[in-house]
Amino acid sequence: MIRERAYPVDPWHIRETRLDLDLLAQSESVFALANGHIGIRGNLDEGEPHGLPGTYLNSFYELRPLPYAEAGYGFPESGQTMVNVTNAKLMRLLVDDEPFDVRYGELRSHERTLDLRAGTLERIVEWVSPSGQAIRVRTVRMVSFTQRAVVAFLYEVEPLTSSARLILQSELVANEQLPPTSKDPRVAAVLDHPLQAEEMLEQRTGGLLVHRTKASDLRMAAAMEHLVEAPGKHAITTEGHPDWLRTTVATKLEPGQKLRVVKLAAYGWSSNRSLPAVRDQVGAALASARLDGWEGLVEAQRDYLDAFWDHSDVKVEGDPEVQQAVRFGLYHTLQAGARAEQRPIGSKGLTGPGYDGHTFWDAETFVLPALTYTQPAAAADVLRWRHSTLDLARERAQTLGLQGAAFPWRTIRGQECSAYWPAGTAGFHIGADIADAVRRYVSATGDYDFERDYGLELLVETARLWRSLGHHDRHGRFHIDGVTGPDEYTAVVDDNIYTNLMAQQNMFAAADAAKRHPDLARKLGVDDEESASWRDAAASVHIPYDRELGVHQQSEGFTRLQEWDFQNTPPEVYPLLLNYPYFDLYRKQVVKQADLVMAMYVRGDAFTPEEKARNFAYYEARTVRDSSLSACIQAVMAAEVGHLELAHDYLGEAALMDLHDLHQNARDGVHVASLAGSWIALVAGLGGMRDSNGQLSFAPRLPSRINGLEFSLLWRGLRLRVEVTADEVTYSLRNGGGSARLDLLHHGKEVTITQVKPVVLPIPPQGPMGPAPTQPAGRAPVRRATGS
Repeated sequence: MIRERAYPVDPWHIRETRLDLDLLAQSESVFALANGHIGIRGNLDEGEPHGLPGTYLNSFYELRPLPYAEAGYGFPESGQTMVNVTNAKLMRLLVDDEPFDVRYGELRSHERTLDLRAGTLERIVEWVSPSGQAIRVRTVRMVSFTQRAVVAFLYEVEPLTSSARLILQSELVANEQLPPTSKDPRVAAVLDHPLQAEEMLEQRTGGLLVHRTKASDLRMAAAMEHLVEAPGKHAITTEGHPDWLRTTVATKLEPGQKLRVVKLAAYGWSSNRSLPAVRDQVGAALASARLDGWEGLVEAQRDYLDAFWDHSDVKVEGDPEVQQAVRFGLYHTLQAGARAEQRPIGSKGLTGPGYDGHTFWDAETFVLPALTYTQPAAAADVLRWRHSTLDLARERAQTLGLQGAAFPWRTIRGQECSAYWPAGTAGFHIGADIADAVRRYVSATGDYDFERDYGLELLVETARLWRSLGHHDRHGRFHIDGVTGPDEYTAVVDDNIYTNLMAQQNMFAAADAAKRHPDLARKLGVDDEESASWRDAAASVHIPYDRELGVHQQSEGFTRLQEWDFQNTPPEVYPLLLNYPYFDLYRKQVVKQADLVMAMYVRGDAFTPEEKARNFAYYEARTVRDSSLSACIQAVMAAEVGHLELAHDYLGEAALMDLHDLHQNARDGVHVASLAGSWIALVAGLGGMRDSNGQLSFAPRLPSRINGLEFSLLWRGLRLRVEVTADEVTYSLRNGGGSARLDLLHHGKEVTITQVKPVVLPIPPQGPMGPAPTQPAGRAPVRRATGS
């Protein structure tokens, strides 16, 4: 775990002031750079030492076998794993024949800074070689948001005390050696050397490598070029081999003189295009980067981020640590999706190999809400990718004996890759999560062209799945049996409330969309009878309730299960899934992550305020948060039922998930959903934002340790600014012209906002709805402290 204050609190920077080799892998994830198409881990420029080397291209994967002790009908036969592609980060320095290596000689100082406004990672080092030669190295790297295929590096080195002969070796390396990622030898063999060389081109100042995966048959190319500035004589040479290229710059400098090298790299891949086409694609990208040069790329990066922060920033007064963390979270959310362009967003983004690079329901349920209201084009692209996989989802439904589309629990390309069906195939709610993301996007943007071209078909096919998966009992109630909800400690259950309510919304939304687009609906085979069957099933969905306890049951019979013995569960055995058999978890009242509580957030219209308060208290005592997806949702509901200090604590947990490595697995990549969830915790939690039936509503309230909250939302072409203090809230429109107006609800009362004048309203007082809830022994969130 990363110690608190490992990164000094700073509103716009993540700064590492000393190098801790024990935390190298975690910092590589924190300092990863990406744009949704390319991702590079924050490895040291010289490549060693490292935790986990990593360079990734969105959706570039290799197939691998899925091991089963006992296979069964419908089990996925092949997995997909994100490939560590050709590494362009490597820049090795030799000082008078001695390699620059932080493990040797004297490391006088070492600082790295991720600048959230500039979109760059800077490193400044002072090092003395074993023979006593002192140098200063400054490097800056960036993955361009404006030029999707481009990565750029600046490398500057100068001797400090005496003349030095400097040799800089800049490389492209494919199939670099990695730490083992699987105990299965078949999987290890596939991933050990995944790229097969197809072409190598070397030039004086750079070159190009083309490779292909062996099983998935994907082709990629990487190219590099160097722009060198040296005060005196210098030599540049390049040598190439099938799996690596090396450009060498040699010079001799006096103290005060500086060698400056700009390395431009470009990446591209395709499953269909020919070798010449992919090769020419990266060549063109490199030419474009060369045209702008280092200064042009940096300026364009800053302009892009200035625009992003102008309408996406969230300001938090009173908790500087959360302020830094939520901006860090928004930045990584942007990095995961900005230029994904009809590709998925993985649960780790492009920051590490965790979960094999797969996308889950995390994307639609946690990441897309933040993107929908800040970067709607990026949200639409992810949904277009889902639409492109519909045929695969239909095939999966047919295999399972169902109608419509069964989207995969985890995937890269669109096929199901989960080898454990109770937590994979049975997690059917992902279809409704996708439908919810469609509904949310159309509601927030008014983009009915998108609904016609993509959204309607997604809604229709997911509604068909629910109608075939569920059934009416003899009393007419509609049940969905044998499914797994968000809580993976309670698997293969009947009538999971989250699943049922999301399916209900899915079927109503499909029927409504079919009514709006009757011509297209008919082309999809939807008739009045089918739409009526969706409405009938949705209206009669069964919602389990325990009248004796006065709470809803997470699933049918949940409240009669044996209680988990939390008092005798030591803290070192969490997460429970690593220390207890699933059969024990499945039959007891222990909740991995917000499930019913999640349902109360996304379908708040289905519960009364009193029911929410009772349910929240009941499930707080049973939820252990062994998932990083939980804290942000618990923050939202804690705020809604009046426990604002608890909401603040959960907000901190979600926001600091990776900066403090709270789940001790940040080495595998950041938790993009939790980082995006910090936006949800602030905007939907403390800001009380909801989007129901096409209308925005707010019910802001702040905990005592936060003095102010400001955020913006994009809503149907308008930018709404919300500024909250302890006593009042100000709503204002920032664009749209003098005639622009927006009707919203403020604590249940209708308000009209125009661009003429901001509207200032009081925040009505409200205490907590019931006593403060308790958490399982040892699982309460860390109380948020204030101060820097």
